[in-house]
Amino acid sequence: MRKIVFLSSILLVLLLAASGPGDPPAATRGGSPMKKAVKIEMVKDGETLEDKFRILRELGYDGVELPSPNAWTTEEVVGASKATGLPVHGVVCSEHWKSPLNHPDPAVRARCVAAIREAISDARAYGASSVLVVPAVVNGERPYDEAWRLSRAELLKVVPDAEAAGVDIAFENVWNNFLLSPREAAAFVDSFESDRVGWYLDVGNLVAYGWPEQWIRILGPRVMKVDVKEYSRTKLDREGRWAGFDVLLLEGDCDWPAVMKALRDIGFEGWMTAEIGGGDRAWLVDVASRMDRIRASADGGGPDG
Repeated sequence: MRKIVFLSSILLVLLLAASGPGDPPAATRGGSPMKKAVKIEMVKDGETLEDKFRILRELGYDGVELPSPNAWTTEEVVGASKATGLPVHGVVCSEHWKSPLNHPDPAVRARCVAAIREAISDARAYGASSVLVVPAVVNGERPYDEAWRLSRAELLKVVPDAEAAGVDIAFENVWNNFLLSPREAAAFVDSFESDRVGWYLDVGNLVAYGWPEQWIRILGPRVMKVDVKEYSRTKLDREGRWAGFDVLLLEGDCDWPAVMKALRDIGFEGWMTAEIGGGDRAWLVDVASRMDRIRASADGGGPDG
């Protein structure tokens, strides 16, 4: 399949290379106001961070999202962004799975609070607007009701930091067995009574058990950012839950026109970030093309229009 993707991307590479140095990226001209990005882990080409940023900029991406902590100094990140003109739009806190905010041990919860504060600091230094946070992880040893109480208490400690930094805290739906309905997700967000707390909607993660467009309409303006990935219910039924992700964008069961119409209807004009397997330059060209077809649905056309 990768060979087919590579061959189908050659024309796009040539078109992008033909853009003049003063031109806007070809993939974004006349497109949706929704901004297109990837997670930095997807960029396999490029020896330095600046190289990777430059590749993304040349291929028409509007921005990138980084984990916190990461392998680069603040100076390297800021320098790469300034040199290429590619903004870091968001930061993903990396501690919330290892040290969940609803862990029974206060010391473990404290580690996650410290990590979120570090991510907020990183985001402010990079000029990013958000920090992605998984609010809790429910399982047999960590009950649902305790997850609500404990995670909310810990998050209340960092909301003032986010407000002071001008950085949003955005909760993601990630198969963590918590906040399993959009109405409950909305109530959790609203309980903080802060404009700096909202939702990071992962489209692919919802398809296994729901309809993303319904979540979007119920969450409304609470949707701060969107993760773009595909999911196949057919693979789920035949091969198991995780196999559902093994499908290219636009080749699964996500109803992208319905998703984009719902985003348009709530007035969303923010960041849409691919979170799928990475690859080389040709792979990223193909991802950009597929994301552009998805974004075009916001203007009333289908993904193939």
